[in-house]
Amino acid sequence: MKKNILKMATLGLGLMTIFGLTSCDDDDMMMESTMEKTITFENIVAPKDFVESGSFQGTNTPVIMPGESVSVKFIAGKAQSLMFSTMYGASKDWFFASKQPGIKLFDTNGNAISGDVSSEVLLWDNGTKDNITGTAQSNPIAQVPNVNASQLVKLNLSYDIIKSEFTLMITNTSGGTANATPLSPGVWAVSNYNGSQLLNSAPFFTPNALSNPEITDIAQMGDITKMVTKLNANTGIMTGLSPALVVVYTGNQNPIYQLGQLDSGNGLKEVSQTGDVMKLQNSLKALPNVKGVYIAGNAPVAPGNKVMTNFSYTSGDKIAYVTMFGFSNDWFYANEQSIDANTKGDLTSKTALFDSGTGVNQYPGAGNRQALFGGTPQAESIVISKVGTQYPVPAVQNVLKVTVN
Repeated sequence: MKKNILKMATLGLGLMTIFGLTSCDDDDMMMESTMEKTITFENIVAPKDFVESGSFQGTNTPVIMPGESVSVKFIAGKAQSLMFSTMYGASKDWFFASKQPGIKLFDTNGNAISGDVSSEVLLWDNGTKDNITGTAQSNPIAQVPNVNASQLVKLNLSYDIIKSEFTLMITNTSGGTANATPLSPGVWAVSNYNGSQLLNSAPFFTPNALSNPEITDIAQMGDITKMVTKLNANTGIMTGLSPALVVVYTGNQNPIYQLGQLDSGNGLKEVSQTGDVMKLQNSLKALPNVKGVYIAGNAPVAPGNKVMTNFSYTSGDKIAYVTMFGFSNDWFYANEQSIDANTKGDLTSKTALFDSGTGVNQYPGAGNRQALFGGTPQAESIVISKVGTQYPVPAVQNVLKVTVN
């Protein structure tokens, strides 16, 4: 009897020891396996003054003679306008251009303006030469008095609502007037819009101020070379980013999107079109292989700003992330490659720009159906794909930086 009690006591002590060791090991394992990192999303795009720019010239010769016309196609959203400039050829230093910030393209109700907009053109004296002798001067740019520019140049606008594309027809109507003149080759530009204001509200020149070398060359010689060079250096697509969503999951399939498949309706459409992460967040939380969903930021991320969030994970977990290319109809940045949650460092090279296939594309930062301009994309249903080269979008590494520490 004593031996049996001793055996049972010894067995009990052994089990307690085993359970005790097992419990300690589990605690230690949990402490070791539950880890935390910080992921940061930084908008590093370099804002440019103009979203689009270009030049125009006559059909047969660079000069646009009386009776001749040229056309310019450009994209613009509700807040944007078009600036153009061309030399009044029969002068020492006069040029045509609109008032700042350019030709008005939309009315107060947000409807595109079409038809005759000749009233938008003005004739300016560059102030750098005497109008009779051509002697050098240094006067501020001012409107030429007693000349009705709209009688010399006719402007006509037409609009393609699907593309958000305008066509401006410029016709030299000065023939037979007291101010008959050829027009030089010209330049045009549409200022970038950041969601609240134009990045350049006085393109090309500033009225009532001294001129600059670029507009002076146009006004005096009809030479657009310097202005084209300046415009090229200051034209480019920019964008804001939405708050970023980060998901920690297990398995081999990215729960946010699948390349080559239609949008699943889990909330990716809302992220890619408006930057709203709530539906996707709730959808992901309901998935059995999702261990956590985290949101970095609570407002649009402008160039030069960043957002971050901490996330928890255990060994073997993976992470995926998504943020909207804000100045688009339905684009998003996401990791193209699978990422181990234990990865550290720069993840930008693992990131790509995708089209969710849920809205018809327009020129980034100039499409009237984009959320940037309060619009709703025209619906479409095509498979998720990488954004191609239809538009001159900056490379991922020039817009977004993703790091984990």
